[in-house]
Amino acid sequence: MKILVCIRQGLDGEINPFDACAYEEALRIKDAEVTIVSMGPLSAKDFLLRLTRLGAKRAILLSDKIFAGADTIATAYTLSLAVKKLEPDLIFCGRQTLVGDTAQTGPMLSVYADTDLITNVMSIDNIGDSITCTTRDEGVKTASFPALLTIERINSLRLPSILSKMGEVEIWDAAFLGADPLKCGLEGSPTRVLKTFENQSGKRRCKFIGPEELGNVITEALVQQDISAVMENREGARLDKVFIVGDSPLSYAKTVSDDIIVLEKSDAHTISDIIINQKPNAVLWGSDSWSKETAAKVAAILKLGLCADCTALETDGEKLIMYRPALEGSIIAKIESTTLPAMATVRTTQKGSDIIVAAGFGVKDSVESVKEFAEKIGADIAATRKMVDNDFLPYSLQVGLTGKTVSPKIYIAIGVSGAVHHIVGMQQSGTIIAINPDRDAKIFDYADYGLVCNLKDLEKFFK
Repeated sequence: MKILVCIRQGLDGEINPFDACAYEEALRIKDAEVTIVSMGPLSAKDFLLRLTRLGAKRAILLSDKIFAGADTIATAYTLSLAVKKLEPDLIFCGRQTLVGDTAQTGPMLSVYADTDLITNVMSIDNIGDSITCTTRDEGVKTASFPALLTIERINSLRLPSILSKMGEVEIWDAAFLGADPLKCGLEGSPTRVLKTFENQSGKRRCKFIGPEELGNVITEALVQQDISAVMENREGARLDKVFIVGDSPLSYAKTVSDDIIVLEKSDAHTISDIIINQKPNAVLWGSDSWSKETAAKVAAILKLGLCADCTALETDGEKLIMYRPALEGSIIAKIESTTLPAMATVRTTQKGSDIIVAAGFGVKDSVESVKEFAEKIGADIAATRKMVDNDFLPYSLQVGLTGKTVSPKIYIAIGVSGAVHHIVGMQQSGTIIAINPDRDAKIFDYADYGLVCNLKDLEKFFK
């Protein structure tokens, strides 16, 4: 069994967390011959050398000046050339990076490399004549070999043993790969970042209340209409024709066009044929697992730019301008596509309970009390990344950039600090209530109501 693991070095110099899980998962497969591959500057050689101590039989760095500035489709193209040389049975990728946060490279690579695909893998259940996995949102799925898997944050990467030795890193350039320079790096990238700026989205004016007022606030919020984070702006220039795949991107489409056509969810090749024949100005997709995977496949089939997880759109009547968070949500990038139609996945949300209670690290020692409180008010439980990383709550409950996106009528954040990577997953909630003993906690900047207290202070009001 030959397994190729695609790895990216993060801005901190360490392995991308999702890629670390993919590498660990590959190392756990008995008798597998594991190769790691990364694309980057020659300085990344030392990074890969350290990782060879963990068990990879081979390490390859794709490095050439023409690879610089690649977006996801150019990256997938370059990686596919390495795949064709190595001919692995399995390709493992992390679900996404924390730099781009797109979750596009894996599905695009599966198109270029002509492999089966399973995304959002939570566990590998069986490897025989095929591979069977449990996924985060789509249940159990099976793929034939060769197959590409994108791995969720389901394990912890092992540490090297004292006796382990470094291997060698092979450097493959564009000439060795037989790469077309027009398909690589910035030249081959159809999405372009026009501008970046600090992410200030989601901020609200917080009204501080006492514990005795919380019950009334919850009752009133439940009868209010849902608040949409997308405002319909019908002024100014409009695009002539916009396709949306499924109904969920409709509110975004209305901000840029009056001529909107809804396509039924289908396979990537069917949707690609419709786009070719009907030539829309833009195609918008939701942010559920199926939409992200299929949009990335369509982009690779048609060689189109695809912008991920957009939170706002605008147009001059000809081009679609897309805004999305990046770098763990700390910045907003303004992006355009150089290809037509422009394509984007937009930040839609998962349906669930009207009320969600999120447990932050501040209540790590009171998880059971949080659950009891949630049960009393009929709420679902959610968790921050730090709570999940420290095993206080399961990954399936994580809300945020590397978790899920939710939009309940009421979101109650208890002991949550207010990190941006958590905010991007819940900022479309109707009423946000923050409970934290630290009045200066950032979470209050994103809340409609704030309680400066502990969970224990609420007990007598919710018996």
